[in-house]
Amino acid sequence: MAAKKILMITGDFTEDYETMVPFQALLMVGHSVHAVCPGKKAGEQVRTAIHDFEGDQTYSEKPGHNFTLNATFDEIDVATYDALVIPGGRAPEYLRLNPKVIAAVQHFAGANKPIAAICHGAQLLSAAGVLSGRSCSAYPACAPEVKAAGGNYADIPVDQAHVDGNLVSAPAWPAHPDWLAKFLLALGTRIEL
Repeated sequence: MAAKKILMITGDFTEDYETMVPFQALLMVGHSVHAVCPGKKAGEQVRTAIHDFEGDQTYSEKPGHNFTLNATFDEIDVATYDALVIPGGRAPEYLRLNPKVIAAVQHFAGANKPIAAICHGAQLLSAAGVLSGRSCSAYPACAPEVKAAGGNYADIPVDQAHVDGNLVSAPAWPAHPDWLAKFLLALGTRIEL
């Protein structure tokens, strides 16, 4: 397996698990992962939040860990990356306001490169206009955005992932095992035990 170069676009109040776990897991299997945030440089941090399902009408939110970025958003060239990871949390709701982030998402979709989006990551896909005619899972509160963008919302169990071509999506962090396994398949990653 040739190591892939993967871009992770994140921001303040990204979901802790949805940022840390894929970042570490993709590094573990030998891929190069660059975590970036608009307006921040390599070595700076984003604050994360822990979203839990505790029986309320929506998720609860607690402070998470600080996550250190290892690349600078303004210095990346998206054409040099093989795949994109979009964590959820609250970060996508303001990342989608950045035209350079939207252009990056559009590049990966247009080039048919693997994209892994989880939870509220669908907000970026929707804002980038790349969901028309595609099916995508997301946190259920994002279903209207997926549909408004012309996509088909994949209503699946919270611990499952959905694949539509190059797009691997999931509702929330309980889906990590399935989501990451399906993303690794999209990347062509082989793990032998």
